[in-house]
Formats: sequence, structure tokens, C-alpha cells
Amino acid sequence: MIVVLQRVNRSWVEIDGKVVSEIGRGINILLGVVKGDTAEDIDKLVKKIPFLRIFEDEKGKMNLSLIDVGGEALVISQFTLAGNVKKGRRPSFDQAEQPEKAKQLYELFIKKLSEYLPVKTGVFAADMKVFIENDGPVTFVINSKDL
Repeated sequence: MIVVLQRVNRSWVEIDGKVVSEIGRGINILLGVVKGDTAEDIDKLVKKIPFLRIFEDEKGKMNLSLIDVGGEALVISQFTLAGNVKKGRRPSFDQAEQPEKAKQLYELFIKKLSEYLPVKTGVFAADMKVFIENDGPVTFVINSKDL
């Protein structure tokens, strides 16, 4: 699984001009499910993300986790993270998991992450507009295979 994690002041999702989900201070997670991903990949990410010390303490050092600051997460499915741009000019999405299995893993990720903190979501496979007020900016790209 590939995650783009951004520390945010706020973030929200609109579909057809209507806000369907929003958070205040927390993290925006764009989640890409790759062929071969399993519940083990989810477990690795869920054991890492809520505890990453990416929020500043009173001295301005990144020393606090999302749990420490009482933040929330907004999780958005993002199959394009599995895109490959090595050949030609049109991305290949051969490595993106099939929609049915990707949705199952996306939902399992949300369920497990929700055990640690408040989680809101976009709508799987919908045409969404995602608004991200990145704080810092602080952005990390995490591949579950690297954990």
C-alpha cells in the first residue's frame, strides 16, 4: 500500500459541490492499494501512522503524534498512487488492485485505523474534489513494503 500522509489544519471532500466529509487539525491520508496488498500491509500502516511524531510540541519540534494532539484523519482512496509513469507519457495502472478487492482493503484500513482515532472518509471510486490545507507543509510518502 502506498500512503501520502499530510499534516493539515483542515481538509474536506466535496462531491457534486456538496461537502461529504471534513476534518479540522489532523492528517489527510491518500491511500493507494497495490496488487498483492494484504491485511498485513494494513497492520503495518496502522501501527505506524497514529504514532508518527509529526506535530510540533511547545518548543516547535516535531515531537507529538496525531493521538497526542487529539487530531483526526481523513482517508481518501487514490488508485493513481499505483500508477507507473516509466514508459511513455500515459500512466499505466497495471499495479493498482482491482476495485472490489481494493475497496475491501480500503474499508479494512479505515476500520483498523478507527480503533486509534476519529476517521472520516471520502467515497470509494467517486469523483471527488479534495481540499487540503497542508500545515507546514508536512507531507510523507509511506510504502507499506518499506515498513
